[in-house]
Amino acid sequence: MAYVTTPTDTPVAPLHIDHVADIAEVYVPWTARKAVAELQASGEGHVWWWPLPELSDPADDALLDAVERGRARRFHAERDAAAFARTRAGARRAVAALLGVDPEDVTIGRRVCPGCGDKEHGPPAVVRPPVPLAVSLSRTLGCGVLALRAGDWVGVDVEALRPVESRALAELVLTARERNHLLSLESDWERTLAFHRAWTRKEAVVKAVGLGLLGMELNALDVNPAQEGPVEVLHVHKGEHTRWWVEDINLRDQWAAAIARPLDGGARLGPLHTHHPVEGS
Repeated sequence: MAYVTTPTDTPVAPLHIDHVADIAEVYVPWTARKAVAELQASGEGHVWWWPLPELSDPADDALLDAVERGRARRFHAERDAAAFARTRAGARRAVAALLGVDPEDVTIGRRVCPGCGDKEHGPPAVVRPPVPLAVSLSRTLGCGVLALRAGDWVGVDVEALRPVESRALAELVLTARERNHLLSLESDWERTLAFHRAWTRKEAVVKAVGLGLLGMELNALDVNPAQEGPVEVLHVHKGEHTRWWVEDINLRDQWAAAIARPLDGGARLGPLHTHHPVEGS
């Protein structure tokens, strides 16, 4: 794995990882090795979340790399730039705390896209330290989320709760069974909760698969919002079937969130731990 240093504001290609590193062959701090070994043995999943600021925070900006600073500058509204910076910085702080390293020593890059092999838009990855951790990031109005587990794949999604008034959106996103469930509910609030439960479960799965919306159509992916989680979800793409364990994440009343972890491949499925806002984020 190559590391490239550049002047602070020089545009560079995003760092990427094309396979899970074998940490026995590269230098990794012993605290990080220990943390990864414990995650591999337990099969635990971890979720961190934090509120997003309205204004930019220099402490967040200082943790961004050159690519991320370039992305932050392209946002027209300061609130959007601040939310992006807090999410990326918050992820570094969380990973650093877990691995026992400094946030400045954590680099979030990308894996190669499993669908097309492109290095520019694959799932996020912890590039430095080079440890075999799957990570996923999501943000919405007021909230950012990071999910992490040992292994290759994980997906997380968070959405601000808001009324869903468009039937066209429901038809685009929901299966026929899911739409019938929404229609059976008595109140607008119940329908809002059910729609966002379905939406975040679906998004978590397609992000975990690594194909995003290029994979299975959302209105063909049934996540059974009538059932309290966790639920097992089947994803099918080009004849390949994968099974996912999807859990709703209990945040505050403003947001719905879900995480998807793989059931295939023999990895142990341990408990899920949700962490409150990272100190200093």
